[in-house]
Amino acid sequence: MDKDHIQVWQSCLQTIKENVKEQSFKTWFEPIRPLRLDEKILTIQVPNKFFYEWLEEHYIGILGSTLSKELGQGAKLEYLIPRQQKHTNYLKSNKSNNPIVSKDLERNYGQNTIRTENIKNPFVIPGIQKIKIDSQLNPEYTFDMYVEGDCNRLARSAGWAIAKRPGQTAFNPLMIFGSVGLGKTHLAHAIGNEVLDKFDDKTVLYVSSDRFTNQFIEALRNNAISDFVNFYQLVDVLIIDDIQFLENKQKTQEIFFHIFNHLHQKGKQLILTSDRPPKEMEGIEERLISRFKWGLSADLQLPSLETRMAIIDQKMIQDGVDLPPNVTEFISHNVRTNVRELEGILVSLIAQAALNQREIDIDLAREVISKFVDNISSEVNIELIQKIVAEYYDIPVEKLKEKTRKKMIVRARQLSMYLAKLMSDKSLKLIGKAFGGRDHSTVIHACRSVEDLLEKNTNFKDEVYRIEKKIKNVGGQH
Repeated sequence: MDKDHIQVWQSCLQTIKENVKEQSFKTWFEPIRPLRLDEKILTIQVPNKFFYEWLEEHYIGILGSTLSKELGQGAKLEYLIPRQQKHTNYLKSNKSNNPIVSKDLERNYGQNTIRTENIKNPFVIPGIQKIKIDSQLNPEYTFDMYVEGDCNRLARSAGWAIAKRPGQTAFNPLMIFGSVGLGKTHLAHAIGNEVLDKFDDKTVLYVSSDRFTNQFIEALRNNAISDFVNFYQLVDVLIIDDIQFLENKQKTQEIFFHIFNHLHQKGKQLILTSDRPPKEMEGIEERLISRFKWGLSADLQLPSLETRMAIIDQKMIQDGVDLPPNVTEFISHNVRTNVRELEGILVSLIAQAALNQREIDIDLAREVISKFVDNISSEVNIELIQKIVAEYYDIPVEKLKEKTRKKMIVRARQLSMYLAKLMSDKSLKLIGKAFGGRDHSTVIHACRSVEDLLEKNTNFKDEVYRIEKKIKNVGGQH
């Protein structure tokens, strides 16, 4: 019996759910309603025009592949967008408001998505002509979309040099290391994409260490180790992600050692990512560790306030969303962990605005951020912050508003401004006014000074933590 529109869409959802993050699935796919099926055309209803544009921008590949799987070649998806009485004004898009939009997903499938299936037929017979290898790169990870800052300047500069002369620089191998969510994978893909763009004759391959290990085990089971090695020796630029997961896998390390040596001796480029520097890796053979150190080890650190603001601006430009400057500042001050969490909050913010037909403002940003970080209190005001900071440093509150340049008072005043921006919803202008009528540029300078000191001085970081905790405790009692 032929499936109806509901059954077809439910089958599609089962596949989609396995291939996207849980939060993304709930946000972008659960609200969709299947309406009808006309031969190979499935019509679905989405909440609004922005919702449709987001799906087309970010999920066209998986929508196309799942629908083609269910309905066969030539399958199409048709969107129904209900007409609505009120509209938000934060979208930059000026596209038509036509409520019916059709897309030929077969034509668009795969243009903006990374292939997730295993590398097809990764083994070749030694001696035959070089074959075309799918790079497995994500085309959206480029240098243009990678925001440079003090936190990543060395790694990015080295990556750019490699992209212009792969295998011919002193950065071979390039080891990119850092904590989760700081952009290691993005930078590695950006290098590979730039090489592909500049050199038609170069073969680039991105592979996670887990996939490399699984392929090796499969080759071992099929008695095809020679073919496995020969395949990887065809590559001009080899990118191995999360190399630390080779720890304690002696056989896999041994085969990688031989592949590494061959590629390096032939002037091929190796790029590795890890969550720690080579010297801190345990369970990796010393001969491999020594080779990891041959080139450059570049670390990625937590982005500064300015870099976080630039990342937000870049992301919003990419998604066609006009984010108010005060919201950008508010998010940047409150989300300080890593880029991945920052991007996740932006996606949630956009989704909430689109689904609930709300303007993106401080109130909405506060609601979204409160689900991720626990450092916001709507009861906190500037007077409370000034009082607690002054008490901590044992100075009169009035001194924070004077023009004195005594070091301790300057630090207390700058910290008070920083915390006012972080913990209240007051504008820069109002914060400056509360500190003796200073202008917004003084507040910006104060915030930057505190951010710099937080990154360099552990004792100061502890002080700020204690002050923040007290402000929250006292503020919560009002």
